[in-house]
Amino acid sequence: MMFLLLMGCEEKAPWTPNLPDEPKDTTTVTPGTNPFKAPLYWSVYEYCYTVDAGIPELEWERNINWVEENLLPYGYDMICIDGWGDVVTDPVTGYRTNHSYSWTHDYAWWSKELRQRGMRLGIYDNPLWINGNRDIIVKGTNKRLRDLVDTEGGKDDLWFSWLNVDRNGAKEYIEGFFEHYARMDVDYIRMDFLSWFEDGWDRNLGKVSQGYGRENYELALKYIFEAAAKYNIFLSLVMPHNYENAEIERKYGHMIRINEDTGDGGWYKFSDKDRGTLYEHWPQRATAFDGFIHWSHITGRNKMILDGDFIRLNTFDTHYEKESCISLHLMAGGPVTVSDQYSTIGDNLKYYQNREMLALNEDGFVGKPLSQDIQSSDSQIWYGQMSNGDWIVGLFNRENSPQMRSILFSKLGIEGKMSVRDLWKHVDLGEADQLRITLEPRACLIVRLTDI
Repeated sequence: MMFLLLMGCEEKAPWTPNLPDEPKDTTTVTPGTNPFKAPLYWSVYEYCYTVDAGIPELEWERNINWVEENLLPYGYDMICIDGWGDVVTDPVTGYRTNHSYSWTHDYAWWSKELRQRGMRLGIYDNPLWINGNRDIIVKGTNKRLRDLVDTEGGKDDLWFSWLNVDRNGAKEYIEGFFEHYARMDVDYIRMDFLSWFEDGWDRNLGKVSQGYGRENYELALKYIFEAAAKYNIFLSLVMPHNYENAEIERKYGHMIRINEDTGDGGWYKFSDKDRGTLYEHWPQRATAFDGFIHWSHITGRNKMILDGDFIRLNTFDTHYEKESCISLHLMAGGPVTVSDQYSTIGDNLKYYQNREMLALNEDGFVGKPLSQDIQSSDSQIWYGQMSNGDWIVGLFNRENSPQMRSILFSKLGIEGKMSVRDLWKHVDLGEADQLRITLEPRACLIVRLTDI
């Protein structure tokens, strides 16, 4: 499980923000709409998870150099911090400025450095966490941080001091959070542990805090959504309960997590764990495969993006598994979030570099399964249309034995024969009005159908 190691809030030196000329965007957007497409990016997650500590700055830079050379040319244009590290805060505002006391450079420096290389910085943080000195006055108010929390110096739960969003000054604190990151030219925020704020319940740990209730949860996301819109910042909602068919999250977010943390990775965490089981609380589905199927009805162009969490291809066993993992993320319109490192990638780069598959992301493609019944083999058949009218069809085999998969194009509303191209083998398969194939265990076939 991802978390911040809160090691105190003593600042090493005052921080000077890299101020932009003006906010990126001051246009508010309508709740439930989404101006963003799924990102392609690299995350520090694998390093931090495997050592259970923040990433050293030198190792961070080595990975950035590797991404710039091997993934940026394919559209992976963001480098993202995740949990761990320690909290280094601005003494004036109380917002976080750095991943670790051991780092030489702060987020503002790294954001500028990445922009110069054609990339950008993504941040793991939450405007509902209060880390700064409690005597700090919230900008635009006469309230101090201590007025916005229930505890003077402790934590409301295992790790966090939460913002009381129904108190005077809370809205201003949230807006200041997004202004803070906008000044550093950050346009992606990954917000974690939302279930703990809503009702304090964690399916694995049980009751971890009092929670602040559904009404305050919606108010919090509303404030966050409005502030993010002002600065054109992408909101990634992590660990949401998604109660009531994700009613609140669908209004006030751009992307939601749909499954457990990647953890040790592999096919078990991608497809097999607790297969078909629906839980009441976060995480409602254990695997990305189940999550993509279960939540497919809320997605589409300019709608909610489904986040299947980080990808560690080096933990998969066969090339079939690796192709299936990348394919499902792209077929479902989700992000491809590389967490393999320069030191662990092995010979797996080619799976992230398939331009014919990545064209789906560039187009904003979002597919659907034939069935949302996870027990049905039709849930392993995905389809959708590109913006130019071409069709993408994906046949998957989640099983441990060879399986037949077939689809008549007429079932998708396609009349007559189409030209068929295999997007992994990069070969044309001729003209057909259907697909029928026996897939090896954990394999897939992804094709593009064009008019003859």
